[in-house]
Amino acid sequence: MRGRGGIAIVAPTPAYGDHMAQLVAAFASSHSLMLAATTQDWIDGFRQTDRRMPLFDKDGTPRDYDELLAAAPPDAASLVTPEKMSEAYERTFKAVAELKNHIDGCELDALIIVGDDQHELFQDSMMPALGIYYGRTIRNAAREKTPEGNWYKHAMMQRLEPQHDVHYPVHAGLALHMIIELTKCEFDLCALREITPDQYEGHAYSYIHRTYLWDRNLPVVPIMMNTYYAPNPPTPKRCVQLGWKLQEVIQSYPGDLNVGILASGGLSHFVVDEELDRGVIEALREKDLDYLAHLDPKRLQAGSSEIRSWIVTAATAAAANLELDWVEYIAAYRTPALTGAGLGFARWS
Repeated sequence: MRGRGGIAIVAPTPAYGDHMAQLVAAFASSHSLMLAATTQDWIDGFRQTDRRMPLFDKDGTPRDYDELLAAAPPDAASLVTPEKMSEAYERTFKAVAELKNHIDGCELDALIIVGDDQHELFQDSMMPALGIYYGRTIRNAAREKTPEGNWYKHAMMQRLEPQHDVHYPVHAGLALHMIIELTKCEFDLCALREITPDQYEGHAYSYIHRTYLWDRNLPVVPIMMNTYYAPNPPTPKRCVQLGWKLQEVIQSYPGDLNVGILASGGLSHFVVDEELDRGVIEALREKDLDYLAHLDPKRLQAGSSEIRSWIVTAATAAAANLELDWVEYIAAYRTPALTGAGLGFARWS
């Protein structure tokens, strides 16, 4: 098989015994705050908050909201009518429900979640490019009370637990194995066995727990990438290398284990870039890892940086000979400046 860039793609042949772990499914899901907001929040709320978001144009140049608004095409306002946004909202949550059905229908012993940490566990005082958590459980916190009328804070709280803290199971054995074996392969990892009592899993993981895993006791392995912050986000090429090697590491885990992997985050935001998103999705279908490896990092700014999680997952799926057999994409514009999110949901099997 060859990608669009001409690079041969040959899945590694396992050299292990009959009893080994295997990657049986892969998934991807946006985790935008839009997925915790109401239809009215989409229509009204984001028109205010998007003025303070980090915004970049499609060349990766920083822009303020007014600059984007001035550069928007004449028909931009027609993309954010209440009718258009309500339709996008319905399509989005239909896709979320369908992805949950796909995950529920898959018999898994562990789910690797590839996401980003946005100043939740890590700060600028220490910002690793790549980390893996290998404690026995990971905590998600209970919601705080929010002032009446603060829709933004209320939406953020939906990622947390409604009544009390929850300690979700982690497949510590697989996580530690991944740390050891990836280190042997010259990946420089931050290994996390504990978090402080005042910390809890970031939203890239809590959204997945609250949305897709709330009714099953499935152990996870959190992979945390610094996608957002200079100076050390992994390059797209390194993301491909990580995903490709990850499949081999999974297979080398001793014992029978059905493993899934899920990319949390993306696609383009806070400025919707349909060209970027559709190019990524086409590369996923074609297993064109060369295309993904050569994405310009300047286009992976702010929320669009989370496409890196999709690249890792796509490379792992390609190495396991999985096929992208379901994908939903919604260009969810929310202001006349064409800010919003390219919301994506996918399954490989």
